[in-house]
Amino acid sequence: MKTFQDFPNLFVYDHPLISHKLSHMRDVNCTTGMFRALLKDISALMTYEVTSRFPMTTKKIKTPLQDMDAPVLACREPVIVPILRAGLGLVEGPLSVLPDAVIGHVGLYRDEETHMPHEYLVKMPKEMPVDRYFLVVDPMLATGNSAVHATDVLVKRGVDRSRIILMVLVAAPEGVKTYHSHYPEVPIYTA
Repeated sequence: MKTFQDFPNLFVYDHPLISHKLSHMRDVNCTTGMFRALLKDISALMTYEVTSRFPMTTKKIKTPLQDMDAPVLACREPVIVPILRAGLGLVEGPLSVLPDAVIGHVGLYRDEETHMPHEYLVKMPKEMPVDRYFLVVDPMLATGNSAVHATDVLVKRGVDRSRIILMVLVAAPEGVKTYHSHYPEVPIYTA
């Protein structure tokens, strides 16, 4: 994983499997079915890395040989928040790794003249779980405005900024700059 001096909270995966699969997605001959399968694979691999920073604790369990203090997550599985509609493609991968994750939705469309997002739907858990991380997912961080808006939605609902993670497939430097100008403490993970 690469980091950048100008953006200390930007993490770019350089894992061979992610790079390989992303290259196949970019190929003009990639079919729709192949694209979806690759997106699921990449987002699952990314989730594996994103969760590497989750806090751990131990839990007493009984094994066939003896009792032990086993390592377990110190937090519940996250709330996955796709930015609709494109973000839906990044949900299956995290769910394959975190099957008990909760799903929220932020629906946005972009004004073609101003390039600013307009909200048309917010669907979050009835009770915002303060003990979970929130994984905001979207395939592309271009201008950064939609990601900022989706994060605003969470923050306005009481989510601590330290509990928010942005996961995108590809990111433009302009989008990273815009997002980090509003949320410098939120990590961005991208392929």
